[in-house]
Amino acid sequence: MVGPTLVEIRDHIEALAAEDGQYSVICGRTGERSVPAAGKWFPTRATARAAARATEQYRSALRRYDPRVPYYDLIVCEEPPLDSMKRHRQCSTTDPDEYTLSEPILTETPTPGHGDLVEFCHRVAGAVFEALSGSGYDSIENAVMDAYFELAEAVGDPGELCLCLLESMASELDARLSVDEQAEILVDAAGRLEPIEDADAPIDATLDELEQRGLIESYTRSPYSVDLDGGTRAVVVGISGYALSTHDDRLPVLPLTLELYRHHTEQSPQSVQVTAVDDGWRLTFSSADTREQNGLVSAPIEGES
Repeated sequence: MVGPTLVEIRDHIEALAAEDGQYSVICGRTGERSVPAAGKWFPTRATARAAARATEQYRSALRRYDPRVPYYDLIVCEEPPLDSMKRHRQCSTTDPDEYTLSEPILTETPTPGHGDLVEFCHRVAGAVFEALSGSGYDSIENAVMDAYFELAEAVGDPGELCLCLLESMASELDARLSVDEQAEILVDAAGRLEPIEDADAPIDATLDELEQRGLIESYTRSPYSVDLDGGTRAVVVGISGYALSTHDDRLPVLPLTLELYRHHTEQSPQSVQVTAVDDGWRLTFSSADTREQNGLVSAPIEGES
C-alpha cells in the first residue's frame, strides 16, 4: 500500500484524541460518526480538523479494497463537556458557524450508514490486504479484487457485497496458501488491527465481538479441553445465524480466526474443524500443530449431525 497504512492512520487519530475534548467529527449530511474517528473527542478545532482529514484518508484507502465504501461530508462539531451520557448523543446546533468543513469537501453523494457489520468487514479485509501486500502476495490480492469486482456488478446491496468480499478472500487464501502461510497472514493482519487489552476469556471476547457486529446471531461454547500428553488445547463453539455462506463444501472462517488471533495470539488456533448442525455450525478450534491441519481461513464441512 502506498502511503500510511490503515493502522498508522488509526494511531494518528488516536494520538489526536483526548477524553475531555469538546470537538468531534461527524457527517454533516447524515449526522453519522464515521470510523475510525467515531467515539473520539478532540481538544481543539484544529486537531478535530486534522482528525477529519485523516478519517477521509483512511476511508479513501479502504476504497482501494471496496469502491462502495460510503462517502461522508465530514465536519467538526463542538459540544460543551457535559456528563458522559451526553457523549453518546448526536451533536446538534442551529448555528451554522458551529460547524467547520474538513478539507477537501467531498462532492460525491454519500451513502447511508451500513452498520457495524459492514465496517467490521472493511476492517478485516483491509488488514488482510495489508498483510498480503507486505508479504509479497500480490497475485492473491489481485485475484481477490478480480473476483470482488465481478460480484460488484451483480450484487447491489452493500452489506451483502462486503460479505462476498470476505468469502472470496477466504477462498483465495485457502486455495493458494498452506496452513502455515495462512497462520502467518493471520498473525500479521491481527497486528494491523486496533490493539485490545488482554482478555481473561479470549474466546468469549471474540464471540461477543462477532455477535455485536452482526456476523453471528448467537453462540455457545464448551470449556477448553487439554491433551495432557501433547499439551493441545481445543474448544468447541456452536454458532447460529452466521453471515458468511459456504463455498465448495467449505465454510469461510477467516473473520473468526482473525479475531481469535487478535485476542489470543499465544494460544491461537492452528486447526479448525466444521460440522453442520440443525441450527447452524459446530466449530472446533484446536492449537494442535500437525501436518494434517484443516484450513484456518476456510474449513471443510464434515457433515450433518
